[in-house]
Amino acid sequence: MKKRLLVLWLLLVAGLLVFTACGSDDGTVDSDNGGDSDTTEGQTEKPDEPVTLTFYSEDGSEKTFDDPVAQKITEATGVILEMDYPVGGSDETIPLMIGSGDYPDLIFAKGDLGMLIDAGGVIKLDDLIEERGDNLKAMYGDQLDRLRNSIDDPSIYQVGTYGVHDQPLETSGTFQIQLDVLRELGYPEITTLEEFEDALTQYVEKYPEINGEKTLPLSLLGSDWRWLITVGNPAGFAGGFPDDGQWSVDTNTGETVYKFLEPEYREYFKWLNGMNAKGLLDPESFTHTYDTYISKLSSGRVLSVADQDWNITDARYALIDAGMEERTFAPLPVTLGEEYVHQGLKDYGFAGGWGIAISSTCEYPELAFDFLDWMASEEAQILINWGIEGEHYEIVDGERVLFEEVRNSLNTDADYSKESGVGYYIYPFPNWGTAAVDSNGQSITVNTREQVIENQLDVEKEVLDEYGMELWIDWFPQQDELEQSNHGAAYNFSIPAGSDIQVIQQRADDITETRITQAVLADPSEFDDLWDAMLVELEEAGVDKLNEEMTGLTQDILKLWSGEVE
Repeated sequence: MKKRLLVLWLLLVAGLLVFTACGSDDGTVDSDNGGDSDTTEGQTEKPDEPVTLTFYSEDGSEKTFDDPVAQKITEATGVILEMDYPVGGSDETIPLMIGSGDYPDLIFAKGDLGMLIDAGGVIKLDDLIEERGDNLKAMYGDQLDRLRNSIDDPSIYQVGTYGVHDQPLETSGTFQIQLDVLRELGYPEITTLEEFEDALTQYVEKYPEINGEKTLPLSLLGSDWRWLITVGNPAGFAGGFPDDGQWSVDTNTGETVYKFLEPEYREYFKWLNGMNAKGLLDPESFTHTYDTYISKLSSGRVLSVADQDWNITDARYALIDAGMEERTFAPLPVTLGEEYVHQGLKDYGFAGGWGIAISSTCEYPELAFDFLDWMASEEAQILINWGIEGEHYEIVDGERVLFEEVRNSLNTDADYSKESGVGYYIYPFPNWGTAAVDSNGQSITVNTREQVIENQLDVEKEVLDEYGMELWIDWFPQQDELEQSNHGAAYNFSIPAGSDIQVIQQRADDITETRITQAVLADPSEFDDLWDAMLVELEEAGVDKLNEEMTGLTQDILKLWSGEVE
């Protein structure tokens, strides 16, 4: 999905100490390097002088590769990254690369990788992984098949992006409500849309204004690409669906349906239409800009959102800076009704699909590969997660401990990770994941369960204590209660360029974004007719063909990941 601003924290349990096979199920990664910086046998020697490799990241932002962590990476690899990113959020960069034949050395293209493969713009990595990819092989272990491209072309073109062994200690993308609402209403249980609406109604009646401005019970951001994450996705979460992007997937059979055809989506948007009619939805939810949206949240007058944490980080920091911690947000396991099970903690396994590729025009392909392989080493994983010993952390009783000022900065300063490099190079590079432990049995990420608890604001701890919980995830159905995904997450699939899926889905997305927005803002008496008209449009646009093709792709993924394809 889109830009991840911040460190992927979360963790595992400190007692998993079985170091048997590489990439083992318990989250340990067998690394021949341990904590040493020497390259593995078969790799090229580090160049005498640093070599600059150009790197385009679809989720990148303006940044120079000169922070303290970046300097250490260069010392270890001999590589300096010259980083580029899509200016103004443009999604035309990859097509322009292909048209010109001018490629950077390393490319994180997200879902556009297929276009680069078809154009011959990136190289296969299979032989490099086999011959000199010891760190990558150790990191991926039996998950290596999830990197493969397709049934027809089961080669590996990319590595990285998501942790191989992840365990959530936080949620994101759910409905979120101000802590003060929970306190003021006596800590109510809020697990259904009805209870959520009732809480907002009670609070806004008591406090029609906050800090001299009109209280906004619920605000969304449906004016740009974020429509997908604040309008479309919350509907699925409320209906008990996991996050599969625009799809509803049976992870056992592979049957895949364009999600807005599911009846639960109709029910959710009918509820949202009612919220709008009652004046509980910010009237600018589909017109205001991102900056205006963040400004509203930062003012403290927005009682609830349905958004990803990374999208509202700036507002959280602003509220803390302004002394309004009680107006930061708590995630809620809200669904359409008690019969639905929230999937916020679902285990998708290693997602595969997206990653960093090496271009066919790269002058130093082996050095580029060795750089990516080193990023999968234990030394690199400790560096990118924890920073530099003596500067960002110290060893206490044999364990890494962040300096207090560093920990505080990571939790309160939106720019600290970017300026220091601590946590900045986790995504989209190869990473072990939040549940992994190093060769000494220590968490590879900075946040254990205990650390997440310590990082909470005082008001968060107060509210959690009233509910008898330690973490917000305690409110949600636990991972072991949910079915594990066999296909990863469908939004992470590499869609073949120019395929029926790509063409028809774009057509369907344009229809749903426009028509659902109209339906939400319409008079409630018009909602059903508008929804039915949208379904007809989707049928005429070829949604049945779309479902058929996407089902075939999902079933191919299931077969590919099973190891049946060589």
